[in-house]
Amino acid sequence: MNKSFAAASITRDAAHALITAASAAARDIGIDVTIAVTDNAGHLKAFERADSAAFLTVDVAIDKAWTAASFGLPTHTWTAIISNDVVAQLAHRPRLVAVGGGCPIVENGKVIGGIGISGGNALQDQQAAEIALVALGFEVKA
Repeated sequence: MNKSFAAASITRDAAHALITAASAAARDIGIDVTIAVTDNAGHLKAFERADSAAFLTVDVAIDKAWTAASFGLPTHTWTAIISNDVVAQLAHRPRLVAVGGGCPIVENGKVIGGIGISGGNALQDQQAAEIALVALGFEVKA
């Protein structure tokens, strides 16, 4: 019987590279954002807030990254999930975010972290996150 297992997690360097790529994507889209990257357990690994990003974007970005890492699902998929009565109670979890802008960071089929972006509308935040993931060679879940 194994008593432990190895779990891959995003490195500091990769987390900061994602911040840089997401910041460039947000700039290209024309939005000022806050970007959070978590490790595979949802703990904050890297963070950046644009000078003009609203203060509420801080917690939203972190919670989008946490949500994406927690189940390995993009946050924009949660609206449909929580509309099902069987799992609707999940909507009451304090950190669960059910709008676009959070994506799992997936490498070789394994979730190694999450990225959360807040500052634009949900689609803009989602696009910036996906552009950053693609730029660094990570898999993008639909």
